[in-house]
Amino acid sequence: MAADFLTRSCPSCGADAPREEMHSTRRAERMSLDELRPYWSGLFKEKVFFSYDRCTQCGLLFAPSFFDRDQLEDLYSAMAPNMDLVPTPALAATQRGYFDAVAKEANLSGGYLELGPDIGWIVRHAAREGAFDKFWLVEPNRLVHDELAGACEGKPHAILTDLDDLSPVPDGSVGLAVMVHVLDHLLDPLAALAAVRAKLKPDGRLMIVTHNEASLLRRVMGEKWPPFCLQHPELYNPKSITGLAKRAGFGSVEVGRSKNYFPIEFMARQAAYTVGLKIDRVPLPKASIGLRLGNMITVAAP
Repeated sequence: MAADFLTRSCPSCGADAPREEMHSTRRAERMSLDELRPYWSGLFKEKVFFSYDRCTQCGLLFAPSFFDRDQLEDLYSAMAPNMDLVPTPALAATQRGYFDAVAKEANLSGGYLELGPDIGWIVRHAAREGAFDKFWLVEPNRLVHDELAGACEGKPHAILTDLDDLSPVPDGSVGLAVMVHVLDHLLDPLAALAAVRAKLKPDGRLMIVTHNEASLLRRVMGEKWPPFCLQHPELYNPKSITGLAKRAGFGSVEVGRSKNYFPIEFMARQAAYTVGLKIDRVPLPKASIGLRLGNMITVAAP
């Protein structure tokens, strides 16, 4: 018997008239929690995920059935480190690009707020190149807290653990807020964005990095597109993320494609997986290349 999963309406506009768009051969909502554990993380295996519907009102792609908060806490507690399939140099280059993209227009002073900073890739750039007076870092994974603190380069900082509680951060104090591949993991993204907006200074900026479900890569890969997975209760495109940010109270929203760096080896294996080939034993180049492929960067202002 399948577990009792959360049932919800559109998390962006609240409408309850979705149209099914994508499902895996074995639908997650018809399986039990224990049956889903082996599919929680990892690539290159059978795809199992909760069916995604398109909201007919705002266009958001979301899963009407999904894990509840307790189930998610249980699953995330046993999750491997972020991006452990992508070597450090490629990941570092990608994160450097994210900071450079927003630093061109953001006020790099006041407070710095990041939800889900992991070990502090962007935090380190902000500490070295900005003039922030306090770093507010919300990272549920306590195992990375020591390394995250080191990324602050000795600057005043506070590390919080609850993504749903930003009350320690003073309202109107943050010059730059950052969410890299966090928004599409949240059950209530509208409330999260509204909470972040309240913390921004009048000239502050929020940078969001997400997958783009309207990308060419998604259309080519279909059901095998990696972001179709058990960790994403919703997925965005430029129109739907703009609508969400506007509903959260942001006045200006700009969306563009982001550049990500991947090892050639990693990309080749992804391509082979898409067409059903296994090339695990084929030697491939490990050099990285930068591509604007499948992800987007959103910069929002109050």
